[in-house]
Amino acid sequence: MGADDTNPMKGILLKVSSVVVFLIMQTCIKLAGTGLAAGQITFYRSAFAIIPIAIYLAYRGELRSGFYTRNPVGHLKRGAIGILAMGLGFYGLVHLPLPEAIAIGYAMPLFAVAFAAIFLGENVRLYRWTAVLVGLSGVMIITWPKLTLFSQAGLGSTAATGAVAVLLAAACGAMAMIQVRRLVEEEKTPTIVLYFSLTASVFSLATVPFGWDWLSMEQTALLVIAGFCGGIAQILLTECYRYADVSTIAPFEYTSILLGIVVAYVLFEDVPTMTMLAGTLIVVGAGIYIIYREHRLGLERRAARRAEGPRG
Repeated sequence: MGADDTNPMKGILLKVSSVVVFLIMQTCIKLAGTGLAAGQITFYRSAFAIIPIAIYLAYRGELRSGFYTRNPVGHLKRGAIGILAMGLGFYGLVHLPLPEAIAIGYAMPLFAVAFAAIFLGENVRLYRWTAVLVGLSGVMIITWPKLTLFSQAGLGSTAATGAVAVLLAAACGAMAMIQVRRLVEEEKTPTIVLYFSLTASVFSLATVPFGWDWLSMEQTALLVIAGFCGGIAQILLTECYRYADVSTIAPFEYTSILLGIVVAYVLFEDVPTMTMLAGTLIVVGAGIYIIYREHRLGLERRAARRAEGPRG
């Protein structure tokens, strides 16, 4: 990001806009009903996201180059992991109150820190490991009332399986982030975005024999809108990083929980519990601390490189 492109307020506005549009996507999916197969939802989310993404890439003159890849296998891996994360997340979304699904999903960056240390060999110090453990304890506070339903209602409890699904989705999403970090070493961002939508659409079609239903016109419209919103939100998210550092923008992801609580109360009459709010505060606090530490470490690394000077 060049100095001339720096515009933190524009970056923050784009980030918050992406949060709002992602929330509209999630709301449309919840309004479409609880009986839909996760694979069916994932197909609409992925396939119709391609349209705004393709328009965006064509506008930037990157559509043709976006199809060129040096690592098709890497894209398939990212697509397989990503589609699993998306399917699990959508299953949890339709079986949990919206704010709880959002809050449990905040476990993804916590898992990402751990997986980066394990699979990428990144140096994660005690402070960040502590933040990860604290954050995961917050996730357990949110999910524990749901998990106890296993003992009360057995495996048939959709709330309990929904909570587990969102937690697994967060872990799979973190693995997808690790795969993306590997891909960005040799692939352009438009290529990664485009191939994910394409592979996710194809993989989703493989779930047709597993419970797809005939949709009403209203359900079809809601899922198509969800797909478009997913693509638009991805574009806004991509654009926001052109104008501000990750450490500036990332904390605004947590505005989604505030908006989610309002939407859930107005549309679904869901009232957050004190347990859910307490756990969310812990998770958000841990996430913000990790962002802060990443920012500080980034400053230290840049200072060290400047101190070393040019190498002859």
